[in-house]
Amino acid sequence: MTVKFKTVITKAGAEKLAAATVPNGKKVNFTAMAVGDGGGALPVPDASQTKLVNEVWRHALNKISQDKKNKNYVVAELLIPPEVGGFWMREMGLYDDTGTLIAVGNMAESYKPALAEGSGRAQTLRMVIMVSDISSVELTIDTSTVMATQEYVDGKLAEHEQSRRHPDATLTAKGFTQLSSATDSTSEVLAATPKAVKAAYDLANGKYTAADATTARKGIVQLSSATDSVSEVLAATPKAVKTAYDLANGKYTAQDATTAQKGIVQLSSATDSTSETLAATLKAVKVANDNANGRVPSGRKINGHALTGDFNISAQDIFNGQASGIGNAADLNTYTTPGLYYQPANAQAQTGKNYPEANAGSLEVYKHAGITQIYRIYNNSRSYIRTLYGATWSDWVKQYDAANKPSAGDVGAVPLNSDGSVDKVTALKYCNQIFTRTDGTPLEIGHLKGAAGNFYIDIHTDGTLNGQDYKYRLTFTDAGTAQTSGQWIPGNYANFDARYLQLAGGAVNGNLTVKNTLQIGSVGSAVLNIGDNDSGLRNSVDGQVDLWANSKVMGYWNTTTFSFTGQIIPTNYSNFDGRYYTKTESDSRFQAKGSYTPAGQAYTKAESDARYTLKSATVIGVRVSARGSMGSASSGSADIDAPVGSFITGRYSNNGDARYSVWYSRALQINVNGTWKTITA
Repeated sequence: MTVKFKTVITKAGAEKLAAATVPNGKKVNFTAMAVGDGGGALPVPDASQTKLVNEVWRHALNKISQDKKNKNYVVAELLIPPEVGGFWMREMGLYDDTGTLIAVGNMAESYKPALAEGSGRAQTLRMVIMVSDISSVELTIDTSTVMATQEYVDGKLAEHEQSRRHPDATLTAKGFTQLSSATDSTSEVLAATPKAVKAAYDLANGKYTAADATTARKGIVQLSSATDSVSEVLAATPKAVKTAYDLANGKYTAQDATTAQKGIVQLSSATDSTSETLAATLKAVKVANDNANGRVPSGRKINGHALTGDFNISAQDIFNGQASGIGNAADLNTYTTPGLYYQPANAQAQTGKNYPEANAGSLEVYKHAGITQIYRIYNNSRSYIRTLYGATWSDWVKQYDAANKPSAGDVGAVPLNSDGSVDKVTALKYCNQIFTRTDGTPLEIGHLKGAAGNFYIDIHTDGTLNGQDYKYRLTFTDAGTAQTSGQWIPGNYANFDARYLQLAGGAVNGNLTVKNTLQIGSVGSAVLNIGDNDSGLRNSVDGQVDLWANSKVMGYWNTTTFSFTGQIIPTNYSNFDGRYYTKTESDSRFQAKGSYTPAGQAYTKAESDARYTLKSATVIGVRVSARGSMGSASSGSADIDAPVGSFITGRYSNNGDARYSVWYSRALQINVNGTWKTITA
């Protein structure tokens, strides 16, 4: 069986107990014990604890002792009186005189009522701990701060009654002794009564004054043993008193007292005797009186039953007449004392405060860590519940049952029609999930956290996707898009075939725009047909595109060459016009084929080179460049020299001071075959 309840020595307690075992070590002095409610649950004792989970009461120990059978066991006892209570007990702790928690334990849960709640009891808690050396623990407590348990008192009385250790008193030891009122005895085993002491005191007091004693004052007196003297200045000796006493005693006819006459009677301190010839001592009277004070008067009743004999208390006896009425305009927030209450009138409930509804009913109040109220309506089974904790009342909550079922609106559900169908569902607002997955629910519709407005539909199967518990998810976004996870395989592709180009091929009816790279085939197999399938572009080798027409190669181009079979007819000849003569210009410049100028009438190339400048070296324009500057506007001397190919065009001076001058220059440029160049040396 698993151990549920136990007591452990704390780390701090173990250190102190260990330190107490060394020579001259300080003993551990247990002084107090505390109880707690464990914060509402049964705690598990932990050696690292320095306090209880939730302490509810602490008091000085009533007893600390050594176990009679196990000499290394220390037994600590705490008595909780009847007037203390109103809490649960689930844990207890043992503290030393410095306030250190030495041991902590849990115990069977029980509620300790207070007398004010209508029930009370004195409860004794014991904690037993085992130590290695009993001498390390101080086994004495301050008796002025504790209350003895009934068991302890009963045990001591029983021990005293059964004991035969009643020795007579001596001059050196305490014990039992007989009283004596004699003033002339020399006994050392008798004890003087107050009467004898008073006589001796009076005698001594009379010796205080040196004046003779008279019948009107104290003083010195002469003793006399005479028994027939009429002197009023002499004092009788004990001998004379004894003689007179014996004379009187001898003349008195002694007879025992009875219930019918006076007489000599023997005293008795017994409290269970039925004798009619003995007289009770003051001790017996006190015992009887104390016993009577602790008993219930004979005229007292409990729940209407007279205390003249045994009787059974029924549940009806307990509740009959125990409910208290709630008055007019009462505030239910003020009803925090545990008990039963009732509101007999709707009108009074309507003028009251903090009712769940303005109707008559009954109120139940329970106490725990806070307060719980239950209000039941008088004419049906409706009931409400709320709690008070930390000075704050919660809202009244209606309790649902077979006669008071919640509506769909009460629980945020979709209402059902009479045939079990659902309609008028237009929006899923402010919810996280519906159709939440269970073992038998593969469909889940929910709201994505952190993405307001986005909803999803999950289909749960045996598989998962990216570590999620679903395998397929369809997400609808605020942007008007639907996103899917996993592969979708339609049973009919007709809709897709009519809209999309298949991987296996097909025709595009309409314009096709490719904004990025379009890859067609691979090296040696790429074909782009234009029109029918015998014309277009193909790729025969890497880095080259072939041009086909009617199943023939009409040309190609690669990184260095553009080749074409047939005539090229540009729509724009600007590029060629800048490089070549037109036919008209050629006809005007050159002789027609077959009609060359005879030799001697035209220069040869060598003759032309010797006579004419090349076209590339012909100057076709002259100009000056933009203005430049030299020098500075600051003082100082410096050489001024125009750049190569430039000439001075002006000067700027500061207030006519030549030391502050800026010189301007321009370069002479020529246009050689369309390019402007600066003339240099």
